[in-house]
Amino acid sequence: MASKLVELQAKAVKHGGLYYKQLLDQNKQHIQHPPTIETCQLLAKQLLYTRLASIPHRREAFWKELESLKQAAMRRPEMNIEKAGIIALFGVECFAWFYGGEVIGRGFTFTGYYYV
Repeated sequence: MASKLVELQAKAVKHGGLYYKQLLDQNKQHIQHPPTIETCQLLAKQLLYTRLASIPHRREAFWKELESLKQAAMRRPEMNIEKAGIIALFGVECFAWFYGGEVIGRGFTFTGYYYV
């Protein structure tokens, strides 16, 4: 495994500049000119205010989702064991995917709290 890492690092050093140039050429349309601090600050402000402008839409979506949750709670007497099992299985699957993503994001290491 260590030899693979050394090999990968050697390739990155050898071809890194070429990859960087190709990446920039492929994504020219996303680069702002002139590349100055002022341009970066303008883009940051645009991003901030665009996200602020999207809050009303997100708020509407939240209330809509909450309303559908209320409707599901009102239909609770119609729920049987099969439906409850499917819901529980879906929740466990979501948690497993989340946990798996966390483990992969940490480089396949399992960490936790150690009490001394």
